[in-house]
Amino acid sequence: MDWREGEGAAGGGAEGAEEGTAVVPAGLQALLARCSELYPGQPNPLQVTALLKYWLGGPDPLDYISMYANPGNPKLNIPPHWHYVSFGCSDLHGDGRVHEQTGPEGPSGFGFELTMRLKREEGEKSPPTWPAAIMQALAKYVFQSESILCVGDHVSWHCPLDNSESRVQHMLMAEDPQLGSVNTPNGSVQFVQIVGVTTEELRAAQHWNGVGVLDIMKRMPSAGGLWLVTDMRRGESIYELEPSVAEEVENGIESEGSNLSGVSSRIVWAETEMGGTLAPLSAHSPKTQTELESESMPRITHVESEQIKTTLQKGLLQGGKSCSTQGKEASEANVEGNVATSDSAELFVTRRLESLHLTINLESGALLPLALRGRLKHGRHFTFKSVVDVSAVTLVSPAVAGAFVDATCPYAVRGPWLQVFIPDDFLPTLVEDLADLADPDEVSLPTTFRWPNRKLTITIVAEET
Repeated sequence: MDWREGEGAAGGGAEGAEEGTAVVPAGLQALLARCSELYPGQPNPLQVTALLKYWLGGPDPLDYISMYANPGNPKLNIPPHWHYVSFGCSDLHGDGRVHEQTGPEGPSGFGFELTMRLKREEGEKSPPTWPAAIMQALAKYVFQSESILCVGDHVSWHCPLDNSESRVQHMLMAEDPQLGSVNTPNGSVQFVQIVGVTTEELRAAQHWNGVGVLDIMKRMPSAGGLWLVTDMRRGESIYELEPSVAEEVENGIESEGSNLSGVSSRIVWAETEMGGTLAPLSAHSPKTQTELESESMPRITHVESEQIKTTLQKGLLQGGKSCSTQGKEASEANVEGNVATSDSAELFVTRRLESLHLTINLESGALLPLALRGRLKHGRHFTFKSVVDVSAVTLVSPAVAGAFVDATCPYAVRGPWLQVFIPDDFLPTLVEDLADLADPDEVSLPTTFRWPNRKLTITIVAEET
């Protein structure tokens, strides 16, 4: 990326130079007009722009990222901050060079642009550029996976966002409180704001829901306030700022469950117990095509791979929901969706497993208590989507429609998709036996849980090294 100051997309200069015309594309112009309404005194904000545009083979999907100086609102306890806005996740050009042309009635491109609000440090004259790098990384995920980021979604980053010593190491997605949404000639665009959160807040979003955690943060000026301004120097989580939050989140989990329907993971399975001492999962996770072909895990063709990628995004008959700020099933970045529909699953022959041994990495295994308490207990499903290949493992409760497992056949594989049926009388035992996984720092690895009468074994192993 290149640092650009002054004339750029905002002034039409950069775009005009590339296209040989002074006309700014209609989609881009609509977004710029929305920003100009909010920042009339900043017609030429500082920008980061891709040296080589994406449609010309460049690596960065976002054409531009503008950085505005926002004065905040003292009456609302909102501090001065830098406001970052992306241009490129939506269809800027309307000519098919990046996004399929859809017209004004539907979403423009992926239907959103990213924003972020970063607290301005005293005496700071120009905005830091690291948020632009994060925006490009998220945009690459969206373009590669074709999975959009929605309000309430979360991103596990596992590193201070600015590479400092900050506790703010993950992200939640919110609706930008000032930009909202805009209609363009190429379709509608929602401005989705990146909000930096702590590990404790990420876990709360996973076990409950992102929107609920964001609502708590909005009422706490120190945690972001009404406009959810990220403060990288924030040293306290919402639990420390307001101890009663713990009970609020716990009550939410018990009464509402979790809307996180799946995560990416390093997961493998076998029909019989894996013998010997288990090495970290990476030892079982193939990295090359030759190694992939030598494994006994279910495989599908490239065409079927694309089909399962699509069907995984749609969800079970009762699980697939539209992406909106309310009532949606959330996903974690790097998650390709929920689970496949029964019609699409007819593409594959069902194979019954007499027993099952799951092996899963610690980070994903730590979400098993969430899957059980927050999902299956409420009659829902939960999917672990493999990052090794196109396979997926879905835990289903008796209330889930469209599943190909039941009490008489609790473990079955259809193509690359394994389903695990958890009956109501087994659920409390699993919840109790796996409760310690909710605190992964206290788990000794590898650790194995066995339920002989259910012919089920689960092994938790270290992350890939």
